[in-house]
Amino acid sequence: MEPVYRALEATAALAVTATGTNIRFRGLEHVPASGGAVVAINHTGYVDFVPAGLAVARRRRRLRFMLKAEMNDVRVVRWLIKHTGTIPVDRQAGAGAYADAVGALRSGELVGVYPEATISRSFELKDFKTGAARMALEAQTPVVPLIVWGAQRIWTKDHPRALGRRRFDVTVAVGAPIAPRGTVEELLAMLRRDMTELLHSAQAEHHHPPGAFWVPRRLGGAAPTPEEAELLDAAERARRARNRTDRS
Repeated sequence: MEPVYRALEATAALAVTATGTNIRFRGLEHVPASGGAVVAINHTGYVDFVPAGLAVARRRRRLRFMLKAEMNDVRVVRWLIKHTGTIPVDRQAGAGAYADAVGALRSGELVGVYPEATISRSFELKDFKTGAARMALEAQTPVVPLIVWGAQRIWTKDHPRALGRRRFDVTVAVGAPIAPRGTVEELLAMLRRDMTELLHSAQAEHHHPPGAFWVPRRLGGAAPTPEEAELLDAAERARRARNRTDRS
């Protein structure tokens, strides 16, 4: 498992260098040096996992990401899932993945979770699913908030990929671990509070051109508002449901 993961880390680092991407890391001391933890990551694009994984690697730790099970349909991804400790999640029946994640936490792993579940088209935080809080409480491990900002410029929903030497700036900000106490709702509220503060702090480090697609409307950009983004998400869910019905 670890040789494959090490190779992926090296490849990711080379890709960052080759594209001229400048990743600024903040708060890495908050990544636990040992023991299990849920690492809760915001989700603005398809490559968030790269800066997040590299941040944790700087603490000589590795993230076991939870990934939608559909990716198993891609042969090379299926092989990588098997050899990197990635946890596939069947969105229609997630109990098995949940149990696997709790087991990984109890064995001392860092499990990477996207509380929003899907990419935020508004680039603001969407509503959180309860899984991150529930597994932290069950495994009695902390939740570590982690924000990636700027990677949505590389590849996100509804926009073409911007690959090549673009020299984009990306910030990774890690917050203090949150102890697994209280109810699921209370833990989620604390997580959302801390991730919101980290997000706004990371955004303050960036120049946001007026009208840019990757900039939230709140900051003068052209991204959909959260309300508009939810309508787009609902339309996408409806299309996928129709496609599943047609295939069956």
